[in-house]
Amino acid sequence: MGKVSSFTAMAMILALANSFLGNAGDPDILKDFLVPLGFPTNITSDFFTYTGFRELVNVNITGKTAAIVTKASMKEFPALEGQSVSVAALIYPPSGINPPHVHPRSAELLILLEGVLEVGFVDSTNKLFVQTLQVPDMFIFPKGLVHFQVNTRSDSPAYALGMFGSANAGTVPLPSTLFASGISAEILAEAFKTDVDTISKLIAANNVTEAA
Repeated sequence: MGKVSSFTAMAMILALANSFLGNAGDPDILKDFLVPLGFPTNITSDFFTYTGFRELVNVNITGKTAAIVTKASMKEFPALEGQSVSVAALIYPPSGINPPHVHPRSAELLILLEGVLEVGFVDSTNKLFVQTLQVPDMFIFPKGLVHFQVNTRSDSPAYALGMFGSANAGTVPLPSTLFASGISAEILAEAFKTDVDTISKLIAANNVTEAA
């Protein structure tokens, strides 16, 4: 991510975080912060520190086709509970894709740190909005709407941060939700106006992907 200075990136991240905190959707808390059950009462600054992104420095993307998404939500970073904010670091391999999905509890503000991305979402009237992002563009995916991102370069990766106005935005991936959740092939074939054999192939492919 050498093309974006650490100072500029940090300033943008802080500004985005403050924006989301000011318009957060999680319930307000009546104390400074929450300490989940099972944690010691005499917490230290380590409780407020998340180091999970360090492993991304040397991540191997060779042979990958899907984006590598590393979350810092209240599950991975318990100090976020009650703070109405979370972050996801995204690494897109060359020609990599973050398939269509939904965040049911928050909008997502995506900031591109390196590379080029084609992004888009579909609104409730079935209108598609698509944009090509360059560093350091931002794009908002409204809460609960289907959206996606694609690295349009075949020779280099792309890097981005997704900011959420919830400590637990949730992710519902459409391919696995539809084809790896146990919905019968007959129902899906009727819904997609196709035959059962075609749907069965999609179910098999997505269950293999889920198992991997």
